[in-house]
Amino acid sequence: MKILTTIADAQAQPCAQRRALVPTMGALHKAHGELIRAARQAAGKDGEVAVSIFVNPLQFGPGGDYKRYPRPEKIDEEFCRNAGVDLLFRPSAEEVYANDRSTFVEETSLSSTLEGKSRPGHFRGVCTVVAKLFNILAPDAAVFGEKDFQQLAVIRRMVRDLNFNIDIIAVPTVREEDGLACSSRNQYLNTEERKQAAVLYKALLAAKNAGKKSGNDVVALARTIITEAPLARIDYVEVADAKTLQPLEIAGPNTLLLLAVYFGKTRLIDNIRLA
Repeated sequence: MKILTTIADAQAQPCAQRRALVPTMGALHKAHGELIRAARQAAGKDGEVAVSIFVNPLQFGPGGDYKRYPRPEKIDEEFCRNAGVDLLFRPSAEEVYANDRSTFVEETSLSSTLEGKSRPGHFRGVCTVVAKLFNILAPDAAVFGEKDFQQLAVIRRMVRDLNFNIDIIAVPTVREEDGLACSSRNQYLNTEERKQAAVLYKALLAAKNAGKKSGNDVVALARTIITEAPLARIDYVEVADAKTLQPLEIAGPNTLLLLAVYFGKTRLIDNIRLA
């Protein structure tokens, strides 16, 4: 496995027949393993799997967890090596962003709701860094998880609108045994918070299986179940169209239930397709 830390070295690498990229912020876990497996399948036996690890300061708002975000470099390196990664790109913030940077990439429709509403500027940071990674590493395909469904939709829109010749591959949400979606932020949870966080998947499943059509009824049911956990503090619970991410009054075809909930200082997101 090649480990690169500079843009010049990354751009100087000869590209395999087909390169598939898994962009990450590190603190890798079994869900990242699934992304890497999907990347290997997309690259083919003669292709190359590249993983980027970069904790992107642009997507953290004021008061966010940028400084405390986990950065277990050696563990992540071993994870990638064991997963059969060919190229690990791990640049510093100073390497990625010039001090006088003045150019950004911003999607303005899909990013206006949900996470975009709760975290202003977040998706501008995501789009900017992903566009840079696409330019630096020149992948033929890139792999993203459906847990961050809005991010996946925004990246797909950016790729379409800016004519990146890159296949965007989605991987279903990977969950722990109790249903909690795998996330690097789960390690922030203390024992009781971690136990109570399982209520999120319970709420999503109950809403999916209730057979309710009213968006308000679906949301009310999910919120009621989430509040069974005393430590849960809801940011949002919304029913939205999977294509536009706009709120829906009636849950019909191609409908999602999406949520963001705090347990202590840790903010977790999840979603489920209702129909």
